[in-house]
Amino acid sequence: MISTVDGAVAGADGRSGSINGPADWRAFRVMRALADVVLVGAGTARSEGYTALSAPTDLVGLRERTVGSAPLAVAVVTGSGGVPERLADAAARPDGAGPVWVVTTRSGAVRAVEHVREDRVVVAGEDDVDLATALAALADHGLRRVLCEGGPGLLSSMLEEDLVDELCLSTAPTVVGGPSPRAVSGSEVLSPAREARLEHLLHADGVLLARWNLRTDGTSPVG
Repeated sequence: MISTVDGAVAGADGRSGSINGPADWRAFRVMRALADVVLVGAGTARSEGYTALSAPTDLVGLRERTVGSAPLAVAVVTGSGGVPERLADAAARPDGAGPVWVVTTRSGAVRAVEHVREDRVVVAGEDDVDLATALAALADHGLRRVLCEGGPGLLSSMLEEDLVDELCLSTAPTVVGGPSPRAVSGSEVLSPAREARLEHLLHADGVLLARWNLRTDGTSPVG
């Protein structure tokens, strides 16, 4: 996640791309190279123009040494089963990029199979998406290193269910004001609040890049 100094996760255009820069982009690319799957909410996937993903070509060696040769997958979380157009197009016309998965409810699965292969639809919950069940199902398919790219609502739900191991948060050296949500934006205050231990803090071009460990008790949400 990235936010401005005043806590906004998007600029005037409503997209995170308008507040990030080269330093954050470098860290973002490395995190993708080290992941099995990128987990993203349907709203964020739609507004940010997500499509099927590939590991950065200059980081393929790093990926093969740490993760293996499997392609980078993307999994969109959608209770209704609706898939953003660009992801649906990528699933229908694979071009060598990684697979597109859909995490949805039982009723949403009926709609999801109109866009992706049935064996890439993860049914997790009846009326609402059960994220713990979803992560366990993805792990069963070998997708254990999950990079959650938001948006704020999905991240809030992940935190509420205690499913986040680390939070990588960049702070852009800008102030934008306005109504943009925070990096974690849910309907409820987390109770109890999650403790975090700072593992890394880097600085480049005015950007602060922090990695916070949220597993201060040494536990993990998924075996």
